[in-house]
Amino acid sequence: MTERVGGASPVVSGTISIGEVLTLLKREFPDVTISKIRFLEAEGLVTPQRSPSGYRRFTAYDCARLRFILTAQRDHYLPLKVIKTQLDAQPDGELPQPDSAYPA
Repeated sequence: MTERVGGASPVVSGTISIGEVLTLLKREFPDVTISKIRFLEAEGLVTPQRSPSGYRRFTAYDCARLRFILTAQRDHYLPLKVIKTQLDAQPDGELPQPDSAYPA
């Protein structure tokens, strides 16, 4: 579903822009940048929707997935290939459980 916001182009409702995602993640992950988020998308780790004009639109699931990826990198030093394998092994729409996702 799309809606007009303040006369601007339509956006997918229930989603947020990449700048808003950055604001949400910046407190917990001060080193995250828009470039990093775009890189993670290019690597296939997150797949935001696109607005009719081509802008990235992130859902709550996309944000949770980014938080999982960034935590796995920061706290467990996991390479992106391992993180992607863990995420791909999950049923659609689910994230690995923190207790079982990381090797001891």
